[in-house]
Amino acid sequence: MRKMTTLALAATLVGGFGGAAAADLSKEGDINAGLMAVAAADKIRRECSAISGRLWVARSYVNTLTDMARDRGYSEAEIDAYINDRAEKAKMRERRNAYFKSKGASNLDPESLCTLGRAEIAGQTQIGAFLKAK
Repeated sequence: MRKMTTLALAATLVGGFGGAAAADLSKEGDINAGLMAVAAADKIRRECSAISGRLWVARSYVNTLTDMARDRGYSEAEIDAYINDRAEKAKMRERRNAYFKSKGASNLDPESLCTLGRAEIAGQTQIGAFLKAK
């Protein structure tokens, strides 16, 4: 069960923290692009029974993103608050769903997510790096 929740926990790194620190952390383009990739992979692996997650790879990547935030001067409290903000999680889901739509998939259609997941794996994208075909 712990392995099953690792990617889901990693995907919660998609939110924002109120105040100046959150505004700054939410502007970290590379970190947020990485978080979106994790969120997209998580949704694909949860919805597509033919694809599973590479949970250790995803967890290691999330740790790298967290280290990047720390290296840029964000405190643990700021990072934790960023991880848990509901409004920012909703924004990340919107970005994830827009990405799906841009690729011809829908977050409400598991088969389209399977098709997208297979394409991400084959294309060796960042999202594909977190997935594997069963």
